[in-house]
Amino acid sequence: MSLSEPTAPPSPNVDDPESSSAYENGAIRECNGKICIFVDGYWVRYYAPPANTMAEKKALIFSLRRRVFHHTEQGINSPGWRLEIARKYYEQEQDPARKRVKAAMLAGSLFNRATDIFSGVVELEEKGIHIDQDNALMKQCEACFVEALELGKQVKHFSGEEGVDELWGEPFKAFSFPMDRFFESRYIKLAQTFKAIDCIIDRMLEVFSVVEGFDGVLPMLEELREASKTEVETMRRDEVIYEVWPRYVASKEAIANFKPCGLSSHEDRLRYWEDGLRLLHMGKDVISHLSGVRVPMPVTTANYMANCDRYEKNGSLDSEFSIPDQCFKS
Repeated sequence: MSLSEPTAPPSPNVDDPESSSAYENGAIRECNGKICIFVDGYWVRYYAPPANTMAEKKALIFSLRRRVFHHTEQGINSPGWRLEIARKYYEQEQDPARKRVKAAMLAGSLFNRATDIFSGVVELEEKGIHIDQDNALMKQCEACFVEALELGKQVKHFSGEEGVDELWGEPFKAFSFPMDRFFESRYIKLAQTFKAIDCIIDRMLEVFSVVEGFDGVLPMLEELREASKTEVETMRRDEVIYEVWPRYVASKEAIANFKPCGLSSHEDRLRYWEDGLRLLHMGKDVISHLSGVRVPMPVTTANYMANCDRYEKNGSLDSEFSIPDQCFKS
């Protein structure tokens, strides 16, 4: 069953979302007081898609634009009216590192140009002037979205660890797809984000369950898991955000403020505990990144898992050969 053809909700107040083996993707039911949709093993808070109108598409695209620039590197929100200037500097650049940044700036201009055009088309529609998909303006808008999507592969998340090109694909989907299909694709990404959060929290629990003095952080990690997933699935316009967001922030602050207690007096273990705290805070930050972008971040996740492995093996986050030997030769 496709997500765009959900089943009707069964009887209300079904409080066991874990008993999901009998459900197919797209099933909708009440879970723990909220309406959820079943996607790839997860129950995700469900919102009915808005009407498939140009005005609703405009509102969605503008919301996605704010999200893209909020979660990506600084300095790339170049206005649409400077598109030709951004392209000139990008095409003239020869240095690979600088060309990547100029590609990001060009992507920003293309994205803004596309939204400028689409906004104008919607204004014309509201005045009774219909613009069909074959119109030159719509074709130019689509071309800008497509090129921005391609260049967006070179744009980095603000953490600097990896690109989040999936964020750049969402505005194009919102432009191209009917609303129900767009929301279908979003639920799939949300379920994938849930899975990434689970993998990271599970690994953190494995690591810190055997580190002296860190037993107090284990329930905090479980709370972060649930608070993060709830934040990921909740739309800002939903009134419940006034409960969801404070819980999420408080769960992160609890981990940020955590101090291990009951440590032994062995000074030779100090570095082990200090690096344990570093690893804990790194994991919190990765969860925060995932919760913000609401799409998987495989490189960032893999890097964190490697740090967990290193700490578990060596009792430290530093690799013995992190600096090449030749750096120490005269």
